[in-house]
Amino acid sequence: MQDLTNWRPRPAPEGVSVTGRYVMIEPFHREIHEAELWAALGGPGINDLIRFFPNGPYETASQLGDWLSANAKAGMVVNIFRDRRTGNVVGMASLMRADPGNGVVEVGSVAHGAAMARTPMSTEAHYLLARHVFDDLGYRRYEWKCHNGNEPSKVTAIRLGFTFEGVFRQHIVSKGANRDTAWFSMIDGEWPDISNAFEAWLDPSNFGPDGRQKRRLEDIRQDVR
Repeated sequence: MQDLTNWRPRPAPEGVSVTGRYVMIEPFHREIHEAELWAALGGPGINDLIRFFPNGPYETASQLGDWLSANAKAGMVVNIFRDRRTGNVVGMASLMRADPGNGVVEVGSVAHGAAMARTPMSTEAHYLLARHVFDDLGYRRYEWKCHNGNEPSKVTAIRLGFTFEGVFRQHIVSKGANRDTAWFSMIDGEWPDISNAFEAWLDPSNFGPDGRQKRRLEDIRQDVR
């Protein structure tokens, strides 16, 4: 059992600014990012990408911007992903429902555009966010939640190193329907091994000339434990 005698509340999350090998992360600014994010997520096709979100559908970039701005005012920290090579916006994810007193925060509103999906950028973006949560902010718990019907999101959470904790039945009403929510987490005691696995997977030596991975992230994580 952890000795938390000296535990003190941690800072509330703010926008993340960090550059990795493959991706750059920066805080959302509507006047800079709205149009490019809309295009990166597929324009009107964004509604297919975010069909499990409790918000939308959207017909214009400004509607998406309205939602992101409203949530930012309510405390959600929206982060934008850019391809380090091209500088293009490729996706987003937010730090939300922060509980600095207990050192808990969730990553949510995750949307990877086509240029980012299934590339090292997507893995590195989540590594950099997790590293910020644990190493910079000193948080104890990092959460991932999704619609229980969103199988790709659940697979991604497990791949990234989150642990499945269960399903909250009838958690919320979303778009006029019930939503059961799957909960996942990683905690600070697990983070060193998870971090080492991320670093090993992201190393250029783990990719062949064709860009394909040599070892899966899950397999590396098993080996570093």
